[in-house]
Amino acid sequence: MPSPEFVDTVLGVVRRIPAGRVMTYGDVALAIGSNAPRAVGRVLALYGHAVPWWRVVPASGLPPQGHARPALPHYLEEATPLRYAASEGSLTTVSPDAPEYRLALSSARLPYTHEIYAEVAL
Repeated sequence: MPSPEFVDTVLGVVRRIPAGRVMTYGDVALAIGSNAPRAVGRVLALYGHAVPWWRVVPASGLPPQGHARPALPHYLEEATPLRYAASEGSLTTVSPDAPEYRLALSSARLPYTHEIYAEVAL
């Protein structure tokens, strides 16, 4: 079980991710000076309901596992860059019920120059 300090630190970083941007689990771990992206995922699974959990994704660019449908309306509302499966159509015609998408990490990922990373030596 993650320590209360680790939980608070992870949730604090997630709260600061700007709308329309994402960080990977590894990015969050890096930002807090940890080498434990799986522990970041565990914190979000247990305590992430009160923070913008959809802004933390796997490095694959897929939405959080098992949460593609509930995350999609958030991504659309925040204009998060997405990529859809060719069979699903364009960004403007895809139904929020369609889970066949990925995040466009090259443009959605928070840059390492953002102030969230200020405390870590990169």
